[in-house]
Amino acid sequence: MTEAAECDCLSSLLCFLGGATALCYLLKWTWRCVQGFRAYVLSEIWQTDLRRYGRWAVVTGATAGIGRAYAIELARRGLDVVLISRSSEKLHAIAKEIESQHGRQTRIIQADFTESQSIYPAIAKQLMGLEIGILVNNVGMNYAGMLVHFLDVPDPEQRITEVINCNIVSVTQVKPCLGKGLIINISSEAASQPQPMLTVYSATKIFVTYFSRCLHAEYQARGITVQCVTPFMVSTNMTHNIEVNPLVKSAASFARDALNTVGYSSFTSGCLSHALQHTVLSIFFPAWLRLSPFCMRHMEQFAQGMRPQIEERVFQQ
Repeated sequence: MTEAAECDCLSSLLCFLGGATALCYLLKWTWRCVQGFRAYVLSEIWQTDLRRYGRWAVVTGATAGIGRAYAIELARRGLDVVLISRSSEKLHAIAKEIESQHGRQTRIIQADFTESQSIYPAIAKQLMGLEIGILVNNVGMNYAGMLVHFLDVPDPEQRITEVINCNIVSVTQVKPCLGKGLIINISSEAASQPQPMLTVYSATKIFVTYFSRCLHAEYQARGITVQCVTPFMVSTNMTHNIEVNPLVKSAASFARDALNTVGYSSFTSGCLSHALQHTVLSIFFPAWLRLSPFCMRHMEQFAQGMRPQIEERVFQQ
């Protein structure tokens, strides 16, 4: 009888633990679904009025890709825009487009974010006196134009320094005075898990993610929102203008969807498609698999197979 009673108790305990575990997972996924519904569905209907943050928005890396799309979308939503990038010609072109199509004021600042910290006092001086409500830290660069091993690029020492300056230093240094404002830092899905053959890019973007989330926790009580955006594949020069499809967003579409999430989420994939891809990859392609010798062999083979196509696209650009 004693042994039977002990077995019954053990069985009941295991059933309780199993039920509690299942309930915890159910509540977790339910909460994530609710958050996703708010961020990616309700936000399409009730959009935050971005003008409440201030009159001016500052966008780094504003002449191409996601940065350019953010600048245009912010202007479309009624903000004046400060455009920062390294190409004077492209800066003037996008400024003219914004002024003519959306009737907003623009200012341009020429700066090369791959350089040392000497550029930042000049940027701060040119931003003085503006009612800046939104800052989009978008500027960034990849380690190479394709999947490669850490040292398999010409002059890796210089390239590493440029990537760190552009992807990390810029996020910590471009910080205009904000009362109650919004800072949007563009990270990447490549930061969600360790990503071999994108080593430097993945590592710098996880810095952006952690920096943004910690900064939001520190300053949200003071009225400053720090949003971290982690896009997946977007058709830009960095991705060699890959064809847009249900999994790959255009820069304009992504910027529109991502700005809709402002006020709903401080840590977002930017759009529903990318959020779903993130969930699937987290489950079926975890870090231990990405880092395994089996996966490395197949990634190397894939990189070799894609090299001719990427080189052709780079040549066409």
